[in-house]
Amino acid sequence: MDSKPGTPMNRPADHPAAPTGKVAVLLVNLGTPDAPDPGAVKRYLGEFLSDRRVVEISPLIWQPILRGIILNTRPKKSAHAYSQVWDEEGSPLAAITARQAGALQERLGEGVKVDWAMRYGNPSIAAKVTALKDEGYDRILFAPLYPQYSGATTATAVDALGKALAEMRWQPAVRTLPPYHDHPAYIAALKDDITRQLWNTSPAPDVLLLSFHGMPERTLHLGDPYHCHCRKTARLLAAALAPEFPNMRVDTTFQSRFGKAKWLEPATDLMIEAEAKAGTRSMAVAMPGFSADCLETLEEIALQGRDTFCDNGGENYVALTCLNDTQAGMDMLETLIRTELGGWI
Repeated sequence: MDSKPGTPMNRPADHPAAPTGKVAVLLVNLGTPDAPDPGAVKRYLGEFLSDRRVVEISPLIWQPILRGIILNTRPKKSAHAYSQVWDEEGSPLAAITARQAGALQERLGEGVKVDWAMRYGNPSIAAKVTALKDEGYDRILFAPLYPQYSGATTATAVDALGKALAEMRWQPAVRTLPPYHDHPAYIAALKDDITRQLWNTSPAPDVLLLSFHGMPERTLHLGDPYHCHCRKTARLLAAALAPEFPNMRVDTTFQSRFGKAKWLEPATDLMIEAEAKAGTRSMAVAMPGFSADCLETLEEIALQGRDTFCDNGGENYVALTCLNDTQAGMDMLETLIRTELGGWI
């Protein structure tokens, strides 16, 4: 017999429960090996350097070089570098990203779940997105923590998201955090945090380098906006800092060159050396393109940079920490995330 109009229908006994209706935020950063040893670093580099967004060379040419040379020589050196920054929490990048997720969770409250993932290594984007969907989070804000957009960072993270979604029959609704290189909240957070650190630096630096991660120059000519985004961030930040530090010169550089191709210039390491040789005695380096401290900030800039500066005549050198989970950094992140969650919460 048919049920009467208006009578609620019970779920059939053979129909599994399907949790839905919940909202999540997934913070995403670049990645890290699982341990500071050659084996773990080799696995990580193999995944990272096989990404065609990262190395835009035909695999027929690149893979023999990667497998035959790079992965047999570089992991030991990189493992040593990682061992210099690894601490009791493990990888600094993973530990800080986890803290950012925890701090954002406290700010957003129980109505939203905040989790985190890495583009390369663990925890993977696919594993986290799948777990969130299985738990009933059918609306996910996917948030790559890259202020400046690049195909090798933001785009490849979204690629990994798309690959994960392609494996799902029932996909969640997804939004992505846009690049925020010129967002007022980002510039204000950088200004406040860098000012705080510089006021605790004695003597005050003559020069502040704003060091961004480098990219091959050809990416600029192929239409990648990364270089332009970095330059705009630098201009806005320099203008914001000028009233507090009128006698400090601010320059923009690019770090972490790799291979023989021409990269974006000027190079951070060469600029540090040149400034020391030219008579600069006090220098600070900030890395506004990094949302969290990692190997490239803690080892390359803080340790190698100091050695380069002091070995060439410099005296006072400081590598400033990234926004990390500071109050300024979390205020900014909360502002960005709440904006993108509009209509969902």
